[in-house]
Amino acid sequence: MSAARASGGPAARLWQAVRLPILTVIILAVLWEGITRIFAVPASFFPPLSVVLADAASVWSYLLRSTGRTFLETVLGFLTGSAFGIFCGVVFAYSRNLERALFPLFVVSQTIPVIAFGALVIIWFGNTILSKVIIAFYVTFFPVTVNTHRGLLGCDPQKVALMKSFGAGEWTIFRKLRFPTALPVIAVALRLGISLSLIGAIVGEWFGDTVGLGVMLIQAMYTEAVPRLWAIILACGLLGSALYAVVSLFERKFIWWRQD
Repeated sequence: MSAARASGGPAARLWQAVRLPILTVIILAVLWEGITRIFAVPASFFPPLSVVLADAASVWSYLLRSTGRTFLETVLGFLTGSAFGIFCGVVFAYSRNLERALFPLFVVSQTIPVIAFGALVIIWFGNTILSKVIIAFYVTFFPVTVNTHRGLLGCDPQKVALMKSFGAGEWTIFRKLRFPTALPVIAVALRLGISLSLIGAIVGEWFGDTVGLGVMLIQAMYTEAVPRLWAIILACGLLGSALYAVVSLFERKFIWWRQD
């Protein structure tokens, strides 16, 4: 019997992976509803889950559009930030002078509060989707840069020397040894980056827009609509979990030589 059949096939493996998270969500949902009902927790403080879901259903079309808009901003910011971070990490790994000259500026850039940077971006580029993508890009590129640089420099020098002894050039060494070795480390930054990108997109929407989870969050906060606030928090959590799961699935499928 093959290993796939022994494990029950792809459907069984998928169920094995998701059954505990699903069970955990169900238990938390029951506890949420039960505790708020049994202890009569004020709805203005912590409303029952059923009330939160009913409120979300009442604005489901707007919530869906807002989730789609935030999703687009997050993905665009994540992709551009990751690409830029990988590029900079490679450059810094191969050029010590550029690393010394530019890397401190990268570090300084991360000390600037996202709110302050976002205000500048809105002034420069206007209240457009591009501004939100830039803010998401800003919070994404740095961890990817650091991990790419670290992963490339962490390559085993004995393996590099062995390839050079067989006449391999630097491009071949990079393509077949350095970059594949660095990919598991880069993947860790990508999982962090997708979460940071979502935060950046939501913060960018706080500066004003007509649609987006950040917009709904500000509206609910100013009107003190607590059930709506919790509904948006759940939507943000679901979106972030889904994006994280996609990046993790990509890692498991294409970076199979990673070390757990």
